[in-house]
Amino acid sequence: MRTRRHRSAALLTALTLAALTGCGAQVAEEGKGDSAKASGSGHYPVTIENCGTKTTYDKAPRRVVTNDVGIADIMFALGLEDHMAGYVMPEYRGKLDAVAWKDAYGKVPWLSKKAITKEIALDAKADLVFAGWNYGFGEDSDVTPASLKKLGIGSYVLTESCRNGSDGGQGSARGVMPPLDALYTDLKTLGKIFDVEDRADALIATYRKQIADAQAKVPKDGARPTVFLYDGGQDKPMTSGRFAGPHDIITKAGGDHVMKDLDDSWTTVGWESVVERDPDVIVINDYGTPTAAQKKAFLKSYGPLKNVSAIKNDRIFVLDYADLVESPRNPAAVAALSGYLRNVGGH
Repeated sequence: MRTRRHRSAALLTALTLAALTGCGAQVAEEGKGDSAKASGSGHYPVTIENCGTKTTYDKAPRRVVTNDVGIADIMFALGLEDHMAGYVMPEYRGKLDAVAWKDAYGKVPWLSKKAITKEIALDAKADLVFAGWNYGFGEDSDVTPASLKKLGIGSYVLTESCRNGSDGGQGSARGVMPPLDALYTDLKTLGKIFDVEDRADALIATYRKQIADAQAKVPKDGARPTVFLYDGGQDKPMTSGRFAGPHDIITKAGGDHVMKDLDDSWTTVGWESVVERDPDVIVINDYGTPTAAQKKAFLKSYGPLKNVSAIKNDRIFVLDYADLVESPRNPAAVAALSGYLRNVGGH
């Protein structure tokens, strides 16, 4: 463990190098520079827009550090592990046996099982940090695109986490488009940044078909079962608004998302709103501790929920965290939940 003095010295050195040499991501201001000849490819420079910010890349980043499992999944699904310096995520990575990119998790260094820090990015010689607001980026930790830019490190923000301003300008509400559109947007944009647009287009087409196939099996008649997503929490439940992955997963699987009126991604609500909306099904987000079994036991023992349809009828379905955050695993989650809901029906 390095001392605070050593960390401060490392930051100061990095700031100096960034100012003198422009280390880190090869990012130019829009309209400046002509690096196509230097890169040896007619693809660059390319300009992309990410969460409302335009950035020009003179070449593909070579040392990307990601934060959290869904974000690493996106890079791996695009076949970009050779462009990564490492990933940061807790112990939980979800079930890897069914994902095509499982070998990449063993190939790319696992840098930390805690939150990303500027020191981690510097030690990895990162030229780009791919994270999201509340998925690694946050003012409390001082790991933000602005703070990384001062170190000469570029940033890419997970589109699911873009701040939307619907919370009165406080900056905490997240999400600017339907969740699966956010996934497709990131695949398409990263495909452009890394010059793998064909791969991105192929993935998007595969995922769209996977979801269309699941939707084709949804009964056309009858009420849709109402569904509540339970992430955790006992005093107040953490759940999904309409901009987090569960909204599209529930909706496209044939359910009616009871919190679809929340203009946010992941957020807390009151138990009274869950009781009032009386969901037919509760989907548990499974990761870490408490376990899915412990969450289910709490829900079934919590007095205020005893008359909620999902509890009375023991209709509780479990999906992995990696299925529910923005991730290439979302389409498979749609198919899995769709199969369960077909046996439920509405009120």
